Amino acid sequence: MRSPVSHRAVALLGILSAFLWVNDKTKDFENVLPTNKRFNYIILSSVCGRIMELLGQDEVEQHSRQVAMLSQDSFYRVLTPEQKAKAQRGQYNFDHPDAFDNELIYTTLQDIVAGKPVQIPTYDFVMHSRLPESVTLYPADVVLFEGILLFYVQQIRDMFQMKLFVDTDADTRLSRRVLRDMTQRGRDLEQVLSQYTTFVKPAFEEFCLPTKKYADVIIPRGVENMVAINLIVQHIQDIVTGRNTKRQNGYINGYNTAKAYPLAEACGRPH
Repeated sequence: MRSPVSHRAVALLGILSAFLWVNDKTKDFENVLPTNKRFNYIILSSVCGRIMELLGQDEVEQHSRQVAMLSQDSFYRVLTPEQKAKAQRGQYNFDHPDAFDNELIYTTLQDIVAGKPVQIPTYDFVMHSRLPESVTLYPADVVLFEGILLFYVQQIRDMFQMKLFVDTDADTRLSRRVLRDMTQRGRDLEQVLSQYTTFVKPAFEEFCLPTKKYADVIIPRGVENMVAINLIVQHIQDIVTGRNTKRQNGYINGYNTAKAYPLAEACGRPH
């Protein structure tokens, strides 16, 4: 395990994806969720997952990663009994900014930037409940934070060194949501379509789409845009490699370092 990095400047990258999808390769929550439920709760943007894969970080143990990631979906608020009853009927708006625990997101990001290990909540999307288990996110050089409303709250938005907006067309968002909610979250087609027309589409137009103006980089076509993804991967590699070089010289951010932490061999330049 690496030493604490309280003096390391962490690069925070925000990745706003209008649709989040399950990545069945992630191992982050395997030790805290029941075997039959693991992938019901692991929600990652496909772009974010692809970046981790190209960097070779998806195969690295959590405590050894130089690039880490987390999802806004882990930070849904704890619902009241009345709100949970609405959620069970498909009548609660999970796409509204108030559905997220933004205070917890902000304090968590503050701790991440300070180089501290943090506890990330886990959420049961079938029962609409925050689980008692949490996942430890260890200090890293770069942290990718993805979600649908990352740039809505200015206090949170201002913490990102780079802001990426993953742009996909409406038909793709709808078809993927139908497939995800029916296969992963046990919902019927009528409920999914009702939620989409009542909450999801209006919330996207009111809260998500207007924050596109804050993005530093816009990625059209999502995970299919390998040119854009490879450029982001290269940028992350440059950040990590530059910091490794400073560590090898025994000096980083004004502090002497006792050892260098080489970038994983799998984190080479994309071919």
